[in-house]
Amino acid sequence: MFFTDFINALPGAVAQGLIWGIMAIGVYITYKILDVADLTVDGTMCTGGAVCVMMLTSGKPMWLALLAAVGAGLLAGLVTGLFHTLMGIPAILAGILSQLSLYSINLKIMDNKANQSLNARNFNLLVSLGNVKSAPVRIVDGHPVFNPIFLVAVLLIIIIAVLYWFFGTELGCSLRATGANPNMSRAQGINTKLGVVLGLMVSNALVALSSALLAQYQGFADINMGRGAIVIGLAAVIIGTVLFDRIFRNFALKLLAVGIGAIVYYVVLQLVLSLGVDTNLLKLLSAVVVAIFLAVPYWRKQYMSKPSKATEKKS
Repeated sequence: MFFTDFINALPGAVAQGLIWGIMAIGVYITYKILDVADLTVDGTMCTGGAVCVMMLTSGKPMWLALLAAVGAGLLAGLVTGLFHTLMGIPAILAGILSQLSLYSINLKIMDNKANQSLNARNFNLLVSLGNVKSAPVRIVDGHPVFNPIFLVAVLLIIIIAVLYWFFGTELGCSLRATGANPNMSRAQGINTKLGVVLGLMVSNALVALSSALLAQYQGFADINMGRGAIVIGLAAVIIGTVLFDRIFRNFALKLLAVGIGAIVYYVVLQLVLSLGVDTNLLKLLSAVVVAIFLAVPYWRKQYMSKPSKATEKKS
């Protein structure tokens, strides 16, 4: 019974992991590349979905709804960046201020309602939970209908390819230098404040895109859909790093590892839930999973690394 339930739920877990993998790549940009703790994502993870749902329900085309969602994410990142660089507010507090502001803004976007539904029967959605077990592409009423696993996997690869190209440009390299050594970057004439703002904008744009896809997938946007998003994003980053750090050296592969980390995270959660664990304990389980994967590098260093020759001579 347990095995059957887990197998049946596995496609949905993979689809959700892929969608959240896009968000996790956004977290990777701030957490790993810029070395900035950005908590804006808990608010942006609702903003993108809210904008997308409201645009679609008002009759706007899909491409415009997604573009508006990404634009909203860019603006959220811009505000956090200006709080931090222009007003001198520490990055973590700047993110909290933006996140707090976005709660009210998201309510206004959703017409003062905490939840807005999006029926897949009335809209030609890009991704939908109902298609998670269907063929990769099929034609329904003259319109292509995609399996969300296939579509989001392709989209994830495209995003990784674009980011790999971008971070190989002069501007992208300046962003990486800003996070690696801001003092040396400033000495080389790099505008580190601009780099931080741009990085936050790109990060939150990816988070908003992920949110727009998630709202379509689950069929609604909710004011609380971003609560705890930073934990899921960090979990994906840490899991991907722990599992593939010694294998994936290329920057594009490191981004791919983050996406795989999100899939692993959701598969592990689904495995635990299939054992009959109370769903009310989901947040606690998430915290435990993150804590374990955060501890793995420390345990590996403390108990599994071989002592160096210099250490052996001293002893």
